[in-house]
Amino acid sequence: MSMGTPTGTADPALAFVDGALDRIPELVDGVDREAMALVLLLHRVTNVVVYDLESTVHRPAGWSWSAFRAVFTLWVGGPLEPSRLAELSGMSRQAVSALAKTLEADGLIARQSVDHDARSVRLALTPAGEQQLRHAFRAHNDRESQWAATLSPDERATLTGLLTKLATASRQPWVSHRF
Repeated sequence: MSMGTPTGTADPALAFVDGALDRIPELVDGVDREAMALVLLLHRVTNVVVYDLESTVHRPAGWSWSAFRAVFTLWVGGPLEPSRLAELSGMSRQAVSALAKTLEADGLIARQSVDHDARSVRLALTPAGEQQLRHAFRAHNDRESQWAATLSPDERATLTGLLTKLATASRQPWVSHRF
């Protein structure tokens, strides 16, 4: 028996979630449907929001979602060693290394030597990188506001609290980390 689209609508974007919630329990005994729905929906919504932000804000600004994440992390965190940038931005060290070369060639970041280790570097925003980020961030935040406006203030507060609670699960020993 189908539990229907999790949102109660016939949204085609959620059809896969519906199908999975119907099909997988037929294939595997003891499936936790609520957990499955939660993770599938979280993943689907995240992908839609990221795609929307990248296609409407970041690609027109001349960079990818990954580039925005790296530059935003440097903006918030200040100059960082590549391994720390990878950790804070949720990217692999290899991805940061490749991205840093592109961002440096574009004049958005610069490498700085590290006093305590002559072999290490820190990555830092250039003035041009900060200017481009400030401009892009305004459009990014405007788009975030559009997404947030689909929820009431109480719903936003509840969802933010719940997502924060899920995020703290990353400290559990059973959670795998990229870094």
